[in-house]
Amino acid sequence: MLRISGRLLFLVGAVLLLLLPVFSGTAMSAPRKPPVVAPQQTFGVSLPDVPGTMAPLQQLSDALGRRPTQVMWYVAWASGTGFPSTQAAAVASFGATPVITWEPWDPARGVDQPAYSLDAITAGSHDAYVTTWARQIRAYGKPVTLRFAHEMNGSWYPWAAGVNGNTASDYAPAWRHVRAVFAREKVSNVSWSWSPNVPYDGSTPLRSLYPGDSQVEQVALDGYNWGGVQAGAPWQSFWDVFDDGVAELRSFTTKPLFVGEVGSPEAGGDKVQWVTDMFASLKAHPEVAGSTWFSHLKEADWRIDSSAATFEAFRTGLATY
Repeated sequence: MLRISGRLLFLVGAVLLLLLPVFSGTAMSAPRKPPVVAPQQTFGVSLPDVPGTMAPLQQLSDALGRRPTQVMWYVAWASGTGFPSTQAAAVASFGATPVITWEPWDPARGVDQPAYSLDAITAGSHDAYVTTWARQIRAYGKPVTLRFAHEMNGSWYPWAAGVNGNTASDYAPAWRHVRAVFAREKVSNVSWSWSPNVPYDGSTPLRSLYPGDSQVEQVALDGYNWGGVQAGAPWQSFWDVFDDGVAELRSFTTKPLFVGEVGSPEAGGDKVQWVTDMFASLKAHPEVAGSTWFSHLKEADWRIDSSAATFEAFRTGLATY
C-alpha cells in the first residue's frame, strides 16, 4: 500500500478547497436536464367500439402478433356518463393502460358552446361532474391516463384558444382547476397527458397553453398525414408531421413525450412505405416514448388494415419495435 505524508495530504486538501467553488458554480449553472427517454416505446391503438367490446382488439392483436400497451377512446362531458370503470377494467385485464380523451363539449353542437368555455370550467360550472369522475377513478384504483381537452392549439373544439370566447391565457387555469378537483379527492392513479395538435400555420403557440410541469405527467402530440385528404395538403412522412412539434415541446419541457394520435391515408401516396418509415423514425427518435394509431374509417381510411399490404407493414414494423 502506498504511503502519503501528512504534509502532502494537507496541500492536496487545500487545493481541493480552493477549486470547490469553481466546480459548484459549474454545477449550479448546468443546462436543463435531458428529456426523459422511455426504456421501451409503447404501441397504442384507438379502434371503433373498443373498449365497449373487446373482440376487435383481440382479433387485431392476434393478427399482428403484438398486444397494444395503450388503448385510447373518447368520452364527451355532455354524455353525462360516469367514469367507464367496466371498460377500463377490460382494457387493464387485456394488459393495456386505458387512455381516455376527456372532451368538455357536446360533439353535436360545434365550437360555439358557452357552457363549455374555459372560463366556465375554471369557475366550477362542471365541478359536480368532474368530482364524480374523480371519485369513481379513485375507487377504480388502477392506472388511467386522461387526455383532458386535447388539441387546444387548434380551432375545432370549444376549449380551443380563439373560439367560444377563449384566449390562450384561459387554458392553463381551466386545466389546473380540473386537476385541483382530483387532488381534493385524493386521486393518485391518474396520469395527466397534455396533448396539443402538431403546430401549423395559424395555430396557437404551445408554450402559451402549457399548464406547467407540475401539472402534467406526460405530453403528447396529435398529428396526421393529410396528403390526399385535404385539398392542397402535401403528402408528409411521419417525421415531417411531428418534427416541428417535438422541437417546440422540447424548448420548454422535458416531460415524457408521446404521439397521442397518428394516422395516414391510403389515397394520395404510398401508405405501406409511410408505415415502414414511421417505425424507422420511432427507432431513430427514442425520445418519443410511444405512439397511438387512430385506426378508424373517418375523414380517410386511417385503419391499420386499410389494405393487406399496409397491415403487413404494421406487422413487420411491430416485430422489431
